[in-house]
Parts: sequence; structure tokens; C-alpha cells
Amino acid sequence: MIPEKGKLIEVLKEVVYFPKGDNIINLKMVDDIELGENLIRFRLLFEKVDDEKNQFLIDTATQMLKNAFGDIEIDIVAASQENSLSKVNHIIGIASGKGGVGKSTVAVNLAIGLALHGMKVGLLDADIFGPSMPKMFNMEEARPYAENIDGRDLIIPIEQYGLKLLSIGFFVESDQAVLWRGAMASNALKQLIADAHWGDLDYFVLDMPPGTSDIHLTLVQTLGITGAVVVSTPQQVALADARKGIDMFTNEKVNVPVLGLVENMAWFTPAELPENKYYLFGKEGCKRLAEEMNVPLLGQIPIVQSICEGGDNGKPVALDENSIVGKAFQDLAKAVVEATERRNSEKPATEAVKMQH
Repeated sequence: MIPEKGKLIEVLKEVVYFPKGDNIINLKMVDDIELGENLIRFRLLFEKVDDEKNQFLIDTATQMLKNAFGDIEIDIVAASQENSLSKVNHIIGIASGKGGVGKSTVAVNLAIGLALHGMKVGLLDADIFGPSMPKMFNMEEARPYAENIDGRDLIIPIEQYGLKLLSIGFFVESDQAVLWRGAMASNALKQLIADAHWGDLDYFVLDMPPGTSDIHLTLVQTLGITGAVVVSTPQQVALADARKGIDMFTNEKVNVPVLGLVENMAWFTPAELPENKYYLFGKEGCKRLAEEMNVPLLGQIPIVQSICEGGDNGKPVALDENSIVGKAFQDLAKAVVEATERRNSEKPATEAVKMQH
């Protein structure tokens, strides 16, 4: 017999944590519920995981569950209430309405730009089906490991160029396709977020998948995203999709503030003619869209050969602070910081979305 989750919750609502004067469900102390054949397993979250008094609450919950469900295995693990993102100040989602506009390139170089401004930065490759971070950071052979921290086995992010990095690409072979159903992909992403030791971060940058998908819903339901940055090129077909990307975040069900737009591939500048600008995909399309949608234009990033070379060589172009594109990403990082500060002064903190079915 597999226990019913609804009945489990009702029983646990009768378990009172007296120091806080409420039940363990209302106090959000129950996490990671797993129900199997004659099995109930979950984590009970405490402020002090090594407090001797915790065992009394575990014993009480165990006895009440046995009374309700009979002869069944009960496995309750004491864990720290502090979640892995409790020391993260700002979570920034980098999104695009369609693929091929350079979203991952912008995410990587923005993260480096923030780090060069003295920020502590984490970067999560949330593009589960098309992970590119291992290649872009020349870390294709890197494999994260787990470490026991405060009673929890946590993934230790890879560190490169002053950033903390995690990607599903670190857990699969570089030439192996990720063929997962939506639920499996969402669960893998949740693990990279909740079961990793991110530590103190000023900015946690999410490289989201292109378009709109289950993964986007998982992110907004799992995290209180401070704000989103939408990347597009100036051409009309990309701008049409960027509108949908903006609408996804500003939709009343999601309600994540859009910090602004980034126009990538704004113009082409040959290395030998740095003053020349050739508008290959149209001129200032994102600027007009930003005005129309009433969101800031955070930056315009030109096309130069070094961007492609940097991504392929594992040395992102923002590391060259004196190059045209390096300076553009420095300016973008500054604009994102200013937009975040403005958003924080005008709006309350974003809460994780509770979707209505």
C-alpha cells in the first residue's frame, strides 16, 4: 500500500512544534516527501540540526504516523532549515523568446561582468536540454562532487573565472543528448538549485532555456526571481518572440519584474575597422520594443569575431575588459545592477509562484 499524501499532511498538521507554537506543516518544516510501498520518508527542517530536543519531535511524528497508517516504515531525517539559496541576495533570469539570439553568451558574459565589478556570482545553466556552460568555460571534463554540510550531502559548484557554476552538462558526456521527459528535467533542475552549496552570493544568474516551457514554470515556482533580462536580436522575427518572453514574466500568474531588454548582435564591427557599424539584422529594433513595452534597454552588444572565438575557446570575451565587447558587457553589468537596485526600491521581493490548477 502506498500512503495517500493528503492523509499524511492532515496527520502532520496535528504535530505541534512547541517552541514556535504551530504545527510542522504551517511552519514549513516538512520537505522532500517520498511515498512508496509501505514507506513514508521526508526531511524535518530545524534551525539547529544537532539540537538534542529534535528527536522528541521526530519520535512524536513517527508515532502519530504509525497510529494513522499502521505497520509501515517511517523514515524522518533531521535537516537544516537554512536552504541552499538563503545567502543569495538577487536571482536574475536570462531569457529569450527564441533560440539562436545569443542568450547563453549574454548570460555567461554578464555573470563575468558582475564578478569583475566585485560581486560574488553564481551561474546556473538551466537550459537542461541544451547545456553550453561546460564548453564556454573550457570545463568539459569537470565533474562536481558532493560534500556533507550540516547533515546534508550538497553538490559543490565548479569554480572558474571567479564564478560558481553548475550545469547538467557536467553530469553527462559532452556528445550525449539529454533525452528526458519534462518532469525528469524539472526534478534534475531542482536538485541543481536546492541540493547545491551556493553559499554567499550577490547575484545568482540563471541561463534559462529559450522560449517558454515546463522548465520556466519550474524556475518561477521554485525561486523568487528578483528580475528577468530578455535577450533578442534587432530582427522582427526575434522581436515578436521577445514580446512573448516579456509577457511570460509580466503575466499576472507569474509576475516577475522585467529588468530590461538586451539587444544582442546589434551591429557588426570588423576588428580592423572598429569605428564602423554594419546593421546586419536591422537597426535599434530592441530599442523600439523597449519603448513600446515600457521596459529599459539595458545594453546593445555588437557582433565581433572574438565573441564566437571566446565561447569556443572557453575564455568568455568579457574577460578582455579593454575590447569593444568586453566594455559593452561591463556596461551591461552596471546597468543590470542599477536596474536591480531600482526594482528593489520600487517593488516588494518576488515570491515563488503558486500555480492554480
